[in-house]
Amino acid sequence: MLPKLGWHSATVRNSLSARSQLQGCLTRTSLGARQRYLGVRSRYASLQAGDNKSGHISAGPNEGLLFFDNVFPLKIQKLIGVPFTSHEDPPKFLDRFISPSIAGTDPSKVIERACSKTNLPIKATETLLRLKEGGAFVKFTHDGSTPTSEVEKVLKKYLKEEPVKPWWSPWRRMHVNVVRGRPWVEDLFRLPTPRVKVEFIPSEPGAEAVELSQEQLYSFFRPYGKLKDIVTQPPDSKILPKFAYLDFSTMSKAIMAKNCMHGYLVSEAEGGGKKGTILGLKYEQRIKPHWIRDWLVNHPRIVIPVIAALIAGITVAVFDPIRTFFVKAHITRVLHIQDNKWYKWIVGYATDIIPWHKKPDEDAGMEAVWDDRKGNIEQIQTWLMETADTFIIVQGPRGSGKRELVVDQALKHSRYKLIIDCKPIQEARGDSATINAAAAGVGYMPVFSWMNSISGMIDMAAQGATGVKTGFSETLDTQLSNIWNTTGTALRQIALDQRHKDDKDAHLGDDEWLEAHPECRPVVVIDNFLHKSQEGGVVYDKIADWAARLTTANIAHVIFLTNDVSFSKSLSKALPDRVFRQISLSDCSPEVAKTFVLKHLDADVEDDPEPRDGSAKTIPSQTRTDLAELDTCIDLLGGRLTDLEFLARRIKTGETPTKAVQEIVDQSASEILKMYIFGGDEGDTTRRWTAEQAWFLIKQLAAKETLRYNEILLDDVIKAGGEGTLRALEQAELISIMSGPNGRPALIKPGKPVYHPAFKRLTEDKVLKSRLDLGILTNLIKDENATIEKCENELLLLSKLKERPGQMMGRTQYLLNKLAASQNKVEGYEGEQKVLKMVLGEEY
Repeated sequence: MLPKLGWHSATVRNSLSARSQLQGCLTRTSLGARQRYLGVRSRYASLQAGDNKSGHISAGPNEGLLFFDNVFPLKIQKLIGVPFTSHEDPPKFLDRFISPSIAGTDPSKVIERACSKTNLPIKATETLLRLKEGGAFVKFTHDGSTPTSEVEKVLKKYLKEEPVKPWWSPWRRMHVNVVRGRPWVEDLFRLPTPRVKVEFIPSEPGAEAVELSQEQLYSFFRPYGKLKDIVTQPPDSKILPKFAYLDFSTMSKAIMAKNCMHGYLVSEAEGGGKKGTILGLKYEQRIKPHWIRDWLVNHPRIVIPVIAALIAGITVAVFDPIRTFFVKAHITRVLHIQDNKWYKWIVGYATDIIPWHKKPDEDAGMEAVWDDRKGNIEQIQTWLMETADTFIIVQGPRGSGKRELVVDQALKHSRYKLIIDCKPIQEARGDSATINAAAAGVGYMPVFSWMNSISGMIDMAAQGATGVKTGFSETLDTQLSNIWNTTGTALRQIALDQRHKDDKDAHLGDDEWLEAHPECRPVVVIDNFLHKSQEGGVVYDKIADWAARLTTANIAHVIFLTNDVSFSKSLSKALPDRVFRQISLSDCSPEVAKTFVLKHLDADVEDDPEPRDGSAKTIPSQTRTDLAELDTCIDLLGGRLTDLEFLARRIKTGETPTKAVQEIVDQSASEILKMYIFGGDEGDTTRRWTAEQAWFLIKQLAAKETLRYNEILLDDVIKAGGEGTLRALEQAELISIMSGPNGRPALIKPGKPVYHPAFKRLTEDKVLKSRLDLGILTNLIKDENATIEKCENELLLLSKLKERPGQMMGRTQYLLNKLAASQNKVEGYEGEQKVLKMVLGEEY
């Protein structure tokens, strides 16, 4: 007999004596008697691994097996999450809802009622619940006079006349079938499916199994329910054992067939071969057809552009408002705690109580500069109050204080200002870095610059597969346009936020109101415009076009800060029909420069506490005796603010003004050699001048502080490159070109005032001068030899003529004179070369 385990039988299993008593009782009583004997609720035999954990149930003489379905709900697995591995101790809360004794689906009770009404001579001896399959096996005994087929027929008729319908399945009744095979009661994690795989297994080792036809399979399995399809193994398949798939209309029919026919031996008479064929059944997970997925995969030309459009739409709908908010927060500084009025009040209150040590004022001495440039500051402030829709341009060399003049002075009291530095945007390497730099300059976030390269690869792959562009990737031009357009939207909202209902112009439209109130427009300051203008043309063009839209739409005032004197060429493309408002900053006058240096020297001492002995504080400008040298030093150094600040710092360290200026001049001379003479490689195409051309200008400017522009253009050394060479050297700040009448170039001066003494210092070096002059002479000799060769070739051509008309004599004489002049020049240059070579051979 099988060991008997119950619904809640943990204690019974743990007691060997209880088990022996239970076994003895089962030989004498029915299931109801066992329940009364144990005094518990319904208990059942549960052998998830079969007899002796073999996975099978055996039936002896005069015994049979029945399988009942719909004993438990099939969807119970979804309720509890995972398939049951044991029926011996299921969750206790299920006992009140799906217990067979409570739901009326107890198979033993059904058999008792059927026997009492039909006088069927069978007795249920054991019940094996199959919770994950929603059914139960019942072992029964009979007297041998009634065949099992008759038992099956009577029970089916009884369940049809008196259907058993549990509460969870009011439209589906219980079914029963005789188990014809050898059921496999596995406890694996396998859930039932409507598809059953039938394997054809030999009955004994070495025997050959026979693959049944569809008709044979149909005759065996159709009694268990409607079949949707029978799929046999392909004839050329090498997979063993041979198999076929049975697709039932419902899962319950597949469960019934699997439990009743697994292990069935198909005899020779039934078509199973000489030694028979065993049917091995198991559930097979059917791959559901994914017609939506297949359609999407098979139509990339439609799907990919649609997905791109959806992504773009979501980006505009979700991310654009977020980015606009962050740009507004960046301009209005609402997220900066330092600008909060309560934070300022607390810091001011604490400063009055706690004696903080003030840091040295880095801008000391600037008051004198601002007093000198007060007219420029007031001019900018006046322009910002006017409605003229044009650019304001502040041009000046590096170190002239353009940014400080505009941001710190002219816009000191401006509430809303946006400062965009073109230098980090232009110097960024790669599209992603450029996008990040532009976004950081305006507070544009979130920005997914890394998606640019990924989307580019996706677009390339999709284009190769479909033949059309998907639009996933965006160029740098498009990305920058998105950033500037979002910033323009934020600026417009900031300007309109200052509009009130009680305003006298409240009746005006937005555009008319913006035009009528220029004082409410934010100010956009574009710093370092045309920084390295030979590179990054896309960046500057996009900024100029965007600035033109802001100006013409009366959204914001735009101020450009630039070192490039040719800015009008670039900006005129964006705003061709406007006259720009321009301020050109020059170097400080000697008086202002001296005041600037003295203020810097005294800045550290003014904040020091008074001496304890009551004496007055010593101020460097009054106590140092070497400051009398400042007048001479400033004449050499000039009025460039960066150079003056450098001079003041060196004097603070204890150096005399003369020594400090000499050090600055020496440093400038070294920079000139590195940047303009020796810095370029032979294959460098970015430098538009030669070392000889730069040295020629240095030598000329050392002798004369100012040169005539057109005279230099006519020189043999410069005329090869012409005006392009001079403009390139001006852009590199070696020289500066001053305009004359009608705006034409007239004068050439050193790029910085300190360059003039530096030029003189370089020309005093005999070895350097001889080496570079030798290079100039070599180039001149090369040019004259080329001229001589041309004249000789033309004379040779003329000499070959048989008849020489008289009109050719003038041309012949011209060529001879030109050849002679060039020869004289070559001889003179070579004589100079000998002298220079002697210097190079004697000097170190």
